[in-house]
Amino acid sequence: MEAESAAELNATGSNRPVVRVNTIDVVPQSFEEIIPVTGVLVAPQDASLSAQSAGTVIEIVEIGARVEKGGVVARLDDRLVKAALEQAKATRISVTASADLAEDLFKRQEPLYKDSIISVIEFEQVRSQLNQARAALAQAKAAVDQMEQQLENTFVRAPFSGTIEERLVEKGEQLVPGAPVVRIVDTGSLKIQAGVPERYAADIRVGTPVQVSLKAYGGDSISSKISFVGNVIHPKNRTFMIEVSLSNTGKTLKPEMIVDLQITQRVLKDQIVLPQTAIIRDEKGTSVYVVENDGMDLVAMRLVIETGASYGGKTVVTSGLKEGLRVITVGQTNVSEGDLIDIEADPS
Repeated sequence: MEAESAAELNATGSNRPVVRVNTIDVVPQSFEEIIPVTGVLVAPQDASLSAQSAGTVIEIVEIGARVEKGGVVARLDDRLVKAALEQAKATRISVTASADLAEDLFKRQEPLYKDSIISVIEFEQVRSQLNQARAALAQAKAAVDQMEQQLENTFVRAPFSGTIEERLVEKGEQLVPGAPVVRIVDTGSLKIQAGVPERYAADIRVGTPVQVSLKAYGGDSISSKISFVGNVIHPKNRTFMIEVSLSNTGKTLKPEMIVDLQITQRVLKDQIVLPQTAIIRDEKGTSVYVVENDGMDLVAMRLVIETGASYGGKTVVTSGLKEGLRVITVGQTNVSEGDLIDIEADPS
C-alpha cells in the first residue's frame, strides 16, 4: 500500500509506520445505571357496560361517539316501568292522606287520654292506627323509590368520559340483567405496565425516574416517574409489576402498544466512563490503549483496567485509569504497545 511505502518520519527520524487514531481525554463524569425493560400501554378507564334490568334496546349510541360521564349510551323500553311508577305514586298519595288523617286523630285524642276522658284501650287503638298508617306510608314511599330506580336502570350510563369502542348489542335486542351493551374507553390518560426482574427489587420505588421511548411510533422520549411498584414476585417469570402514568392528550398512543422503558437504577457521580468500543477484551484481560509522550513522539501504552456498569454503549472503569490520560477510542485494534501514534484532529 502506498501509505506503507511512504511511511511518515517521526520526530526522531525513524521511518516506523505511524498509526492514526482518535482519542478522548479521561474526565470524571456522571453515569446513570439504567434498567431497560419493555412495557405495554393500558387504559385504566376501560369498561364493558352492562344492562341492570331486562328489556328491549330502543336506543344505543354509535361506535366512536364521545360520551361524557353520566351520559346515556343505551336505553331500554321503559313503558311498563313508567306505568308501574305512576301506580306506585298514586298509592303513595292515597296512603299519605290516610297517614295524615291518623296523625290528626292521634293529636286530638292524646289530650283526651291525658284528661282521662277516653280509656287506655281506646287511645291504644288510635296509636295502633297511627303506627299502621306510618308503616303503610313508608312502604308506599319505598315502592316509589324502587320503581324510580327501576326506571333509571333502563338507562345505561357512562361511568366516566370516553369513546365508544364497541357496540355489543343492536336496537331491538332483548336483554337480561348483566348483559354487556357497549365498551367505553378513555385514552386521554394511559398507564404503562411492565415487569422488572426481581434482582432489582431493592432499587425500584415509587418516584424512580424513567424514560419512555416512543421512537417506534414516530414520537420522542418522555420523562416520567414510576407511579406504582408491585409487592409480589410473579412465580413464572420472576418479575414484579410496575406502572408509569402517561398523558395522552394528543390521542396518538393506543392501549396495547409496546414501549421501551429506561429505568434509572442509580446515578454515579465522578466516574471514569469510556465508550465500550474503546475497551479491549482478550486472553490478556480487559485493557485500553492510552497515548503517552516518549520524548518527542507519541506512543501507545496498554493499561489493564477493571470495569463496572454498562449502558448505552458506555462503560464505567472502576480501576486502572486516572484523570488526565488520553484513551484511544478509534484505531486501538491496529496498535500494539509502543507503536507510534498520530492523533487525528476532531472533525467537530
